[in-house]
Amino acid sequence: MKNFFDVVIIGGGVIGCSLSSRLSAYTADIAVLEKANDVSCGASKANSGIVHGGFDAKEGSLKAKFNVLGCAMMEEESKRLDFPYRRNGSMVLAFNKEEEDILQSLYRRGVKNGAEGLEIISGDRVRELEPNVSADVIAALRCTSSGITSPYEMAVAYGENAARNGVRFYFDTCVKSIEREDENFLIIAENGKKYTARAVVNCAGVHADEICRAYKGKEEMPAFSITPRRGEYILMDKTEGGKVSATLFHTPTAMGKGILVTPTVHGNLLLGPTADDIEDKDDLSTTAEGGGKVFAGAKKSVPSISPKTAITRFSGVRAHPSTDDFIVGKAFDGWYNLAGIESPGLTCAPALGKAVAEEIVRDYGLSLRADYIAERRGIRAFAAMSRAEREKAVAENPLYGRIVCRCEQVTEAEITDSIRRPLGARDIDGIKRRTRAGMGRCQLGFCMPRVAEILARELNIDINGVTKSGGGSYMTEGYIDE
Repeated sequence: MKNFFDVVIIGGGVIGCSLSSRLSAYTADIAVLEKANDVSCGASKANSGIVHGGFDAKEGSLKAKFNVLGCAMMEEESKRLDFPYRRNGSMVLAFNKEEEDILQSLYRRGVKNGAEGLEIISGDRVRELEPNVSADVIAALRCTSSGITSPYEMAVAYGENAARNGVRFYFDTCVKSIEREDENFLIIAENGKKYTARAVVNCAGVHADEICRAYKGKEEMPAFSITPRRGEYILMDKTEGGKVSATLFHTPTAMGKGILVTPTVHGNLLLGPTADDIEDKDDLSTTAEGGGKVFAGAKKSVPSISPKTAITRFSGVRAHPSTDDFIVGKAFDGWYNLAGIESPGLTCAPALGKAVAEEIVRDYGLSLRADYIAERRGIRAFAAMSRAEREKAVAENPLYGRIVCRCEQVTEAEITDSIRRPLGARDIDGIKRRTRAGMGRCQLGFCMPRVAEILARELNIDINGVTKSGGGSYMTEGYIDE
């Protein structure tokens, strides 16, 4: 049986979820097809979490336009959908006269782009603001409008809001081919399921060019290809979180913004990324060489950083387009692209979702729903509560009195909430992204068995069916006494 929708969005990352949330305000049947088993499983779960000010993107580009718009929207969006955001500012560091000249160019570009809060400051002023910065820094471009967020929590917030407003999410659904069927599109997934849509939006990240090639109609697609660019990161313990308050960049090159040092919204310190063009779009491996590059680059900015306090390493693959700019909007009647969304794509997500939603609304004459739920409340974090708030929470829900993750002080109440919500967690990593259970120093070493037990109970499955991240990533093989 084919499912009919007004709009099918291919890809459940932060871009697809932002768009689905915006469209859910209108009288339309909307579906999101995602090849993974959850939202935010691609680049949206493995990036720097930076809300860029807008000075780096080329003047007149879509990156520049949507960066400035998205940055301006972020604070209000974080309040509306209850995801973490902090305006901590950023600095691009110069270590020599040549880099200092580049700062001047970045400043002029930022002013033309409409970026706010820009100034060039001396090395001495840098160290007044950030005492741990290297003595070799001679100047910096400061941007007070830059910020930080949690990319996966942001994607989940958009996705939950969309789901609560009736958007249907189909996971483990990898698109195989797309054909014309009269005036509509017939989308066939690798699992054999079929979906019919009046409109298709391609938000497939590193696979967006493949989705275009999967279309068998006569219309001509925009010519672009996606190069997977892998970036390796190192996450430091919360003991290092106070080393810097602003996000620190190296002077940018053609490959990116270099190795950054940034606090996270949850108190850790994040280092990275590298930038390596690779062949396999799903290669999330980390390397000794990459780790060495990250530490060397981070120590150049902040010499006191030590590898002894690293708690985990990971990598993400960003979608670098052959156009060197975003591919946004209608390609032909019924087909819309949100492709090649590399950095500063996270910052741009609110504005990109809004812009393409408005285009679809105009094209199809959609009207606002009277029952639209605009706001979303997140999971109440025990670790962020005052003593009085904790006592009240435990009185209302005794599961708040059971600490499951000691590192991050995550309770059973938060874990069960993350599973029972619209778009609830279905594996260990899904719980981790929603609650931070397992994000701490031990990296699931102590809490994993208890988290798995709760997940099995809530999903009414055997504990041997619990996975780390879907597919065949089972946490256990069987019972010892069998």
